[in-house]
Order: sequence, then structure tokens, then C-alpha cells
Amino acid sequence: MISVQEALEKIESFKKDFGTEEVSLSDALHRILAEDIRADRDFPPYDRVTMDGIAINVTSFEQGRRSFALEKIQAAGDRVQVLDDPHKCIEVMTGAVLPQSTDGVIPYEDVLIGEGKAFVKADTVRKFQNVHLRGTDSKAGSLLIEKGVRINASHIGVLASTGKNKVLVKRTPTVAVCSTGDELVDVEATPEPFQVRRSNVHMIASALMTEGIRAEVFHFPDDKFILTDGLKAIVKQFDVLLLSGAVSKGKFDFLPEVLLSLGLNTVFHRVAQKPGKPILFGSFESGKLVFGFPGNPVSTFVCYHLYFRYWLCQSLETPVVYVPVRLAEPVAFKPRLSYHLMVSLRNIAGVLEAVPVTGSGSGDLTGIVKAEGFVTLPAEEDMFEAGKLLWMIPFYF
Repeated sequence: MISVQEALEKIESFKKDFGTEEVSLSDALHRILAEDIRADRDFPPYDRVTMDGIAINVTSFEQGRRSFALEKIQAAGDRVQVLDDPHKCIEVMTGAVLPQSTDGVIPYEDVLIGEGKAFVKADTVRKFQNVHLRGTDSKAGSLLIEKGVRINASHIGVLASTGKNKVLVKRTPTVAVCSTGDELVDVEATPEPFQVRRSNVHMIASALMTEGIRAEVFHFPDDKFILTDGLKAIVKQFDVLLLSGAVSKGKFDFLPEVLLSLGLNTVFHRVAQKPGKPILFGSFESGKLVFGFPGNPVSTFVCYHLYFRYWLCQSLETPVVYVPVRLAEPVAFKPRLSYHLMVSLRNIAGVLEAVPVTGSGSGDLTGIVKAEGFVTLPAEEDMFEAGKLLWMIPFYF
């Protein structure tokens, strides 16, 4: 067996640049931006009114005027109006352009309107109050979003505001997620007492969607010939295969043998860790990769986040997310293995504490729901005191 660190180093050596592609704005969420986004004009592009009220020439107020005849209305989306008489005012709406010859907005709360006039109740009025001045957020040509970021909802807003209906992003690999096992049935099926519904593949496919990857899901029975024919076709079609189950030493764990017959170069098989010891990683001559995760759900989920996501982040040149935490209570683990401990988080006076999630083992699917991530306890130690600083790999990012 190799160590976790050795496994990660070997995986990193297989990182790959998949190039770039243009996607529609609606498909850009979670993708990695491959171009710098610059302002196509000033932001805001005009002196923008920020409150409903009246726009005046503030000099008139400073000279003692408190009553202003209502001259016009400036609505949001209308062309700019002009105040013809500095002793009058224009009613303005939030989002409207500030009328010419005005330089301040008094909200309706500070005026009384009647008989075609606005009477100002405020004691002071400052120039350009309640006005978002043109270009104060950013100037035309300025850098708004730097390439290499993972696009989130706020980025989508900026992209839309700059007219980017098509966005250049890093191309992601095509991924197949496959499960094996005669005990697994469809989600909609009613299982026999000796069967369970397929869950790992749907869990991993959903996790991939947060990477902007829409995987295809497959299932194979414990039949060496069906498995061989099915995987042969999948290897030709996809860049990466994520396999759940059949990588251990059971009599029906055919995957290592089948993959070898298809030409897989096994880079490693078994890592000194718990859960997930039987994990398999390898590559084909074509460059296609295989991550073979153990079939227990916790093992699959941990190995996906620890190994596949690490490879994906290296390939897309985006940082892996680690969260600094302190162990909330002491933990003992005797075997000389790296221990991936499922944890939930609690905030104690601004310090994130990792609370161990007790479950019934790597087959405890419901335990994943209680966890927000996992910390890896090093194999060289067997006692871990409360307060120990660790890095958590989150199940969200």
C-alpha cells in the first residue's frame, strides 16, 4: 500500500488541460472562467438616482429656498430630462438617470407634496446625496473578474451586466459514473430484503454537477463478460471513469481483472487509509483515466472528494478548498492508517470546531448527511487531542 500523499502525487502527474470552450451564460455556473472580464462601459453608466423623491439644484436650497414647484417626472428607463428652472424640481424614481441641471435627490420622506409643489422638511441637503455617480464602481475597460475563478451567482450578475451571453470557460472532462453489483436495484424499484437501491452513482453524479459536469450513469451486474463489454465501450466514449464497487478482493470483484484485460495501466491499487483502502487508480494508453472507489458509500464519497476532485482542480488550475478547523474532542485511532474522520462544524467564539460524526462504518450512507466534510488524521499518530489544528475537506464549496 502507498500513503495518501503518495497517491495524491501520482494522481497529480496525470493532470490534463482539456482546453477551453464557449458556453451560454445560463450554463456558466460552477465553471472555471478562461478569460478576463472587463467593464464594457462605466459602472454605473450614468448618475443613478438611488431613492424615490425629488431632484433639485442644491444651490437653490443653500440660498434658502424650501418650496419647489414640480416641473416634470424622471422615470427609470426614460431618457434624461432637463430641469429648466433651478427654483423648481423634478420628481425622480429609483434607478432613473439624474436629470440635467440637478445635483441632489431628496427622498419623499423628507418632503411634503401638495398643490403642485414639494416642500422640503430636511434641514440639510448635500450635493449628490442619494446619487450613485457614474463610474464610481468601475471605469470602462477595468478588470471586473479575473480568469481562473469558479463562476458563482454573483459572477453571473456581472457577466450579464457586461453583455456576456457567451462565456469562455475551461473545458471539463467527460465523465461516466458506474456502479456494479447484483444487490443494487433501480431507485424506483421495491428492493427485496437482500437488495438495496443504487445511491452511490446518483450521489457522485450530483456532486459533479457542482463542478459544471453532467455525468452519465451506468450500472453493471457481477458478470465478468457483461462488465468487459460495457466498460470497453465506455472507455472509448469518456475521458474519466468513476467506478463504485468491485475493486476489493471478493470473489465477484472483477473490476481490476477486467480493466487489466482492457489495457489499463494500474498506477496504484490500495492506499493506507480508512475508509477507502481498496481504491484503484490507473490510465489507458489513450490517456483515459479510471478512479475505482470502494462500494461502501462513505468510502466512495470520501475518495471522490479527496482524489478525483484533487485531480480535477489540478487539471483546471483551480485551488482545492481546505477549511482550517480545530478538533472539538479527542480522538483515538490505533491502526497505522490515515483516518478520514467525518465531521460537522460548530462556531465557538469565531473558531470553527470539527465535531466527529459517529456512524456505523463506511456503509453508513445516512451518516454522510450529518457531516459537512472530513479531516484526515495522519497515520504516524494514534491519539489526537481536542484543539488540534487540522484541514477539513468540505462536502460543499
